Amino acid sequence: MYSVREVTQDLYWVGADDRRLSLFENIHPIPRGVSYNAYLLLDGSKSVLFDTIDWSACRQLLENMEYLLDGRPLDYLVINHMEPDHGASMEEILLRWPEVKIISTEKAFMLMSQFGFSADKHECIKVKEGDTFTFENHTVTFVAAPMVHWPEAMVTLDVTNGVLFAADAFGSFGSLDGKLFNDEVNFDRDWIDDARRYYTNIVGKYGPHVQLLLKKAAAVLDQIKFICPLHGPVWRSDFGYLIDKYDHWSRYEPEEKGVLIAYASMYGNTESAANALAARLCEKGMTNVAVYDVSSTHVSYLISETFRLSHVVLASVTYNLGIYPVMHNYLMDMKALNLQKRTFAIIENGSWACKSGDLMQQTVEEQLKDMTVLNSRLSMASSLRADRAAELDALADAIIASMQ
Repeated sequence: MYSVREVTQDLYWVGADDRRLSLFENIHPIPRGVSYNAYLLLDGSKSVLFDTIDWSACRQLLENMEYLLDGRPLDYLVINHMEPDHGASMEEILLRWPEVKIISTEKAFMLMSQFGFSADKHECIKVKEGDTFTFENHTVTFVAAPMVHWPEAMVTLDVTNGVLFAADAFGSFGSLDGKLFNDEVNFDRDWIDDARRYYTNIVGKYGPHVQLLLKKAAAVLDQIKFICPLHGPVWRSDFGYLIDKYDHWSRYEPEEKGVLIAYASMYGNTESAANALAARLCEKGMTNVAVYDVSSTHVSYLISETFRLSHVVLASVTYNLGIYPVMHNYLMDMKALNLQKRTFAIIENGSWACKSGDLMQQTVEEQLKDMTVLNSRLSMASSLRADRAAELDALADAIIASMQ
């Protein structure tokens, strides 16, 4: 059964929801699934498909297209992003509509070949930054978006109806469940966490490239009426909210003053200290506190929260004279994703050789960018005793003072 929605006159969403996939890119948990968005433009006598979807949902894409085309040929296929969760169904599209012309970047055509999606029998139209193309009534312009988040990516602006086909920019985890538009959901309540986790873990490393794309978008913002990403809701209102989030994330500026306490505890003693610090912070008026066990929390959630909050407390046992492995993995993910501009505090634990604190501080100061480590540190020998309450208070005071 087809399942389509009209975006605006002559333009339709023809994508699919995937609730069976448990790991996006086989690494990031997606308990709410994900949508694969593709868009079909019926422009007079011409038809244009903007991107395809993952192979796992190809049948739904084909049913949607066959319903809307109703026997008409498909004239053009525009590929903004060649990653397989968007490009994998193109081979089936080429087989079913053998006369279709493909429009994309030179690097995208190279990737098509590498993935084995042969376009040799089709007319291939290579476009670059600033090129325009007219189908029939609609004219589009192409904007390069390299490393957002692959090198071949571009976005396409339909200057006739103000639709920005945004590739992997402005996307989100989560299935749509029939609700296509941002104003059909409570985005700030139900979607922002998935959108943040999507951006920070998929695109987060490439903040400067996102900043460049935002500058390009700002120049034509008055022309944009719809933002159509390849995952998540279509935006038709409140663009300022969305762009503000992307601006913060891509400049590595925290969204909020608050404290993330990430603890690595083997037998519960470091966890107890983390909980005690959280309580002290709240008693002193800093209630924007989130506490996570790094052993049971997937690192993608930790990264998302680290992008959100201004301060991070690393609380770790010493393990084989080093940092507890999952805590070390968390720090290495921060490095890989280029995280910057945060303030850290440290809680260390060691029963006979307490090394984790020095090693965590060394990692933050030497391997991460533009980070601050507070001088106050809480050191524990196996467990935190009641006679150390003053030190716990001092650490909470130092964290709050650093927020002023």
